[in-house]
Amino acid sequence: MERSTCGTLFIVGTPIGNLGDITLRAMETLKNVDLIAAEDTRQTIKLLNHYGIKKPVTSYFEHNKLVKGPVLIQELLEGKNVALVSDAGMPGISDPGAQLIRECIGKEIPLTVIPGPSAVLTGLVASGLDTTGFVFCGFFPREKKEKKRLLDSLGQETRTMVFYESPRRLRDTLIIIQESWGDRRCCVARELTKVFEEYQRGTISQVLAGLEDKPLKGEITLIVEGNQAREAKELSFEEAEACFRELVNKGMSKKEAVKEAARLSGIPKRELYQRVMVED
Repeated sequence: MERSTCGTLFIVGTPIGNLGDITLRAMETLKNVDLIAAEDTRQTIKLLNHYGIKKPVTSYFEHNKLVKGPVLIQELLEGKNVALVSDAGMPGISDPGAQLIRECIGKEIPLTVIPGPSAVLTGLVASGLDTTGFVFCGFFPREKKEKKRLLDSLGQETRTMVFYESPRRLRDTLIIIQESWGDRRCCVARELTKVFEEYQRGTISQVLAGLEDKPLKGEITLIVEGNQAREAKELSFEEAEACFRELVNKGMSKKEAVKEAARLSGIPKRELYQRVMVED
């Protein structure tokens, strides 16, 4: 690597599980930089040891980025080349590295990306769901109220959606998605590229049944089908309300009528429920 007045920030994609997935370019970069900034130094040192790479490693993660960021910027300004790596995958995606990247751009410090494995794309491709367009939504919020707010905002999205979620919260999250969006198709991708890699595909209810009494561990990538009914029907709220009234007049309970009108129109059940109940 040639020296310039400033060093270069190398944004290095690392394996998401299987250490064999590292690229030759990533290894060459890690061997030649002056310093490696890692989200989890323990994970990074395992990777470096596996390939016999001996370089200084410093931590850069969510809770020290405001302190460590200026230190790394100074190192770069003094001409050192720095590699930025995350716990796994590509730095900057749902990752504190995004802030360091923005700061380098603002200070005109050169940077380059060494691409690598991605849990988002790996899970999406293996899900069997539509890949012509997709939306990456990051980590689900922890609080139920925030989850519902997010789901309401995405209710009309017709593209496939990809999320990260904790194994401890996955069941509750799937239940909330089903309540908000109906029984859509989804895929739970667990421990991608690792020994116990697993995919559970089907409707949300089918996946939930498959998770019964099963302890979940490891990293979870959740892929959920977009709003196919909305794309096909393009019904307005007024049309959905008319459908709801018709179903009630035919003897269906209001709860079931809202559920069916939401399914037929593609409008999230919660949104339609709030609308028709307020008017009642």
